[in-house]
Amino acid sequence: MIWNPRYECIDRKELEEIQLERLKHLVKRLYERLPFYKKKLDEVGVKPYQIKSLDDLRLLPFTTKDELRQGYPYGLFTAPLEDIIEFHISSGTTGKPVVDGYTRKDIDIWSEVMARALASAGCTSKDVVQNAYGYGLFTGGLGVHYGAQRIGAKTIPASGGQTRRQIMIMKDFGSTILTCTPSYALHIAETAEEMGENPVELPVKVGVLGAECWSENMRQEIEKRLGIMALDIYGLTEIIGPGVAQECEYKEGLHIYEDHFLPEIIDPDTLEPLPEGEEGELVITTLTREGTPLLRYRTRDITSINYSPCRYGRTIARISKIKGRTDDMLIIRGVNVFPSQIENILMKVEETEPHYQLVLERKKGLDDLTVEVETTPEIFFDEIKRLEEIEKRIAKEIEENLGLRVNVKLVEPKAIGRSAGKAKRLIDRRELK
Repeated sequence: MIWNPRYECIDRKELEEIQLERLKHLVKRLYERLPFYKKKLDEVGVKPYQIKSLDDLRLLPFTTKDELRQGYPYGLFTAPLEDIIEFHISSGTTGKPVVDGYTRKDIDIWSEVMARALASAGCTSKDVVQNAYGYGLFTGGLGVHYGAQRIGAKTIPASGGQTRRQIMIMKDFGSTILTCTPSYALHIAETAEEMGENPVELPVKVGVLGAECWSENMRQEIEKRLGIMALDIYGLTEIIGPGVAQECEYKEGLHIYEDHFLPEIIDPDTLEPLPEGEEGELVITTLTREGTPLLRYRTRDITSINYSPCRYGRTIARISKIKGRTDDMLIIRGVNVFPSQIENILMKVEETEPHYQLVLERKKGLDDLTVEVETTPEIFFDEIKRLEEIEKRIAKEIEENLGLRVNVKLVEPKAIGRSAGKAKRLIDRRELK
């Protein structure tokens, strides 16, 4: 379903004209209202009147998360505080959090792009959306909530946790769409099995899953365990929250809502723009935000972009599934690797469950990575020799595919903690030694 054909199926030339006008207005607004951006623009010698084409975007300075933290709490607002009606804060664990302020117009934009996202997943006013993203300062819960209400769907603000109760609600209310993290979707399937339920028989048909990187093999596992179509959603607090981009049923990339979010792909080392199809760091300029608009925000997310229309008829660009983050990338003995690449290999191993952790330690001055992965109940109580064979096979697969030697440790079922939010995949113990 296409929620807004006017902008989702727009002619690219017309779209670029709209983007340019909005970019000009944004740069002028930031230069006149925000000392932070006036200083940055003056440092690179760019005045608002010099922006005459979309190619001039590359003249503008980048914005980083560290800079946003320095503006805590109100330092990067371009709207008066009396016009701000809602705050959200990033879930970062280091330093000051990033504060996002929303005007009424911003909430309207958020509702609109989330309605587009949910409609891309097939949501209509007839659906029951069970929203298991966390409510509160985290943007996930309320973002989905606004979009579902814009569509007119019946919305259950379940939030995260209380998994057995979630399953009861699914059955009793006939929930047809589940929104949560991919790892929590798997946890729901696991808990249903513990309750004696067949997860495939739950009424949910579609999962709109995001807030963490997940592989294609994890998608297949979720679809098999829950009997649903699992679709990826992308967003981040700094931009607006969820609803920046969303997969449709063809799963050929996430449609990014370019009339509001102007995307670029850059080389994270040289900072130079990369051509269509080439993998790099996603940079986003918020064209329409009022509360906390951003110029060329470096998301740190690794992806590529495709400008060709999709089979469903949308003409807006698509970004590929997020591969990882430049700041999540591990460099181990000279080898660059993302956790999602290891996950992709683990999901193919029949004897293991889709729950794992990467434990990074320093031994004799060298980084050492151990992949801990849960076995199925039958395998864990098998002979030690059998377990060792599986560990060696997984280690060999990782080395052959990624060029990295790792230790593999099979652990008993449920040994790795579960979370209703983002799964904690990396345990870095290097600083503790």
